[in-house]
Amino acid sequence: MYEANCANCHGPRAQGALKAGVEISIITERGGKQPPDLTDPTWDHGSTDTQIVAMVKKGLPLAMMPGYEASLSDVQIRNVVAYVRSLSPQTPTTSAAAGAQTTQRTLEVTDYVELPVTGDNKSTNLISGQLARGSILRDEPGGRRFFVNDLNGPLYILNKPTKQLSTYLNFDGMGDRAGLFPKFTAAQGFAAGLMNFEFDPDYARNGIFYTLHMENPNTPGETVTPKAGVVPGLNLTGYTATPALPTPIVTNVMGTREMVLVEWTDRQIGNTTFEGTAREVLRIQLPGLFHPLNEITFNPAARPGDPDWRVMYLGIGDSGTGERPGPMRLHAQRLDTLHGKILRIIPMLNEHASTSTVSTNGRYRIPNDNPFVSIEGARKEVWALGLRNPHRLTWYVDSARPREAVLLAFNIGLVSWETVMIIKKGANYGYPLREGTQSMSPTNGMGPLPADDMIPVQVTDTVTRGTVKPSYPVAAYPHTAADGGDAIANGFAYRGKRIPALQGTFVFGDITTGRIWYAQMKELLAADDGNPLTLAPLHELRTQLRTLSEETFRRRGGQGDALPGFGAVAGRGRVDIRLAEDGDGELYVLTKGDGMIREVRSVR
Repeated sequence: MYEANCANCHGPRAQGALKAGVEISIITERGGKQPPDLTDPTWDHGSTDTQIVAMVKKGLPLAMMPGYEASLSDVQIRNVVAYVRSLSPQTPTTSAAAGAQTTQRTLEVTDYVELPVTGDNKSTNLISGQLARGSILRDEPGGRRFFVNDLNGPLYILNKPTKQLSTYLNFDGMGDRAGLFPKFTAAQGFAAGLMNFEFDPDYARNGIFYTLHMENPNTPGETVTPKAGVVPGLNLTGYTATPALPTPIVTNVMGTREMVLVEWTDRQIGNTTFEGTAREVLRIQLPGLFHPLNEITFNPAARPGDPDWRVMYLGIGDSGTGERPGPMRLHAQRLDTLHGKILRIIPMLNEHASTSTVSTNGRYRIPNDNPFVSIEGARKEVWALGLRNPHRLTWYVDSARPREAVLLAFNIGLVSWETVMIIKKGANYGYPLREGTQSMSPTNGMGPLPADDMIPVQVTDTVTRGTVKPSYPVAAYPHTAADGGDAIANGFAYRGKRIPALQGTFVFGDITTGRIWYAQMKELLAADDGNPLTLAPLHELRTQLRTLSEETFRRRGGQGDALPGFGAVAGRGRVDIRLAEDGDGELYVLTKGDGMIREVRSVR
């Protein structure tokens, strides 16, 4: 489209200051010559993509440039603008898509606590060589303590004043290990083990919380129920496993895993030991080792009596099916599977009984207002779909509208883009037919979006139900060393008071490189306009996380001359970061390679 419509006047084939006998003043002012490819710093005069698209549609007066709205669609014009942006050596792809600024600030962190070494500090293996695989840090509601997990099995209580850690529950009961679950597995894949935990919105009164862990159903000679006596205060009377919610197509049985959601009720939440009961809510079959069910969260703006009160949102990846040729590839699009989705359920059977139905396993409820409950063959739990790996979710609550909350997903891409999505009821985010603001072929080739961007509503492998326009990210960065990374971590809308420079921003990171960016929250929300090329500008926060992690890794006995693991962009050594926030909205950084939690203290 650029060659056909633009190249005679713009770029290397441009004819200088005269076009059809008319002198173009803007070219004359530059010495009579066009810039070589329209990607020099003065080409757009700081205009946004939307402004340039409008100009191309309407044209410029006095014979400078005709308008193209009669000959090119809006999507085609946007693709031309994106193509020109992508040529720029001065402007990285992130700024091409999102108008990122180059001014950088530095994020300062200090050591907060060392997690106990649960890895093998004599190993250089990319997973077992990580000293401690902490990934979630949460403030206990109404308390003075943190809870923090280690993927290798422990769930700790961290006393804030003393910085002392106590093992609250240990999930690793494989073989002769001292934990709870005999089929527990954390060894294969970066996403395995004790994946997550979340407090019930009424935890301060009822002591209820939820955990996610991974099991290997092929472990021989073991039961799926917890080992009796491991936790003296745990009453296992009545604890039973549930049938795994199936996946329609599984072609690699030996690679299957199961994710287990457990509800715990602690009768004495003031101490560091567990006394109470546990109940399995669900288990989901995973047709592979990657991108499992990884996130559970509740709407923080919901109050008793609201439709969303104690309603759980779950982020589940596609189990790696989107990169497999054949019938499994479309799992994230199929409504008869749970994979590649955001799910919405009511984990407690006594909540919302009049406005929901009981699940097929009889352990949770499904809200009647979920978007696909009336479609025959669809999983009623599905809230949104078309996501490769929405491994972290976060909420934004505007203080001016405290009863409203926006749900955002951090979605790990395959070929080109790491994305932040605003999650909406019934929305389809396109994967594996789309990634970022591009289309994706069955062989994972990337291309421009179609002029009329619609995709089928895929109910099963053979049944479709019309078409839908996909939803697009509100922020994205590429798989490039200059301005991107390998895999998006998580982040938060900053609501603390310690760092005034971050007020009104949305802070997040990249897992492998340890890079951290922020976007203005208002620009992130404004990018949710249906235009695939409207993305919030990103601004990088410089850090010393890689250097700090490498030094600490060696100091704590880690082997090798680099951190464990590898990334296409990161190279040797994964910093492997996750972000966390406390009850006051202040930020923390967890790094797995060196097993550390660090506190964000300032930005300068």
